[in-house]
Amino acid sequence: MSVYVGNLSYEVTEASLNAVFAEYGSVKRVQLPTDRETGRVRGFGFVEMGTDAEENAAIEALDGAEWMGRDLKVNKAKPREDRGSSFGGGGNRGNYGGRNRY
Repeated sequence: MSVYVGNLSYEVTEASLNAVFAEYGSVKRVQLPTDRETGRVRGFGFVEMGTDAEENAAIEALDGAEWMGRDLKVNKAKPREDRGSSFGGGGNRGNYGGRNRY
């Protein structure tokens, strides 16, 4: 399981986030998603810690805490939902409202 960390400063680095969470136990991994177009951190991240007890301690201590000028939102990460294909849309492809226009 991992911890979701929201409302992060855009100046945050994996190393700085790791240092904050290391105060509550062993940090196994830190992920900071970046914007595809700008390469800038998207303002949230995920931290995976050694044990559930360490994660709970970090959540309790850091949720709502101010860091880098921001009030952090810290909670258990929810499993990623399967969004299917990236093309979206309905099942009515190419039928444009049900009328045959040809």
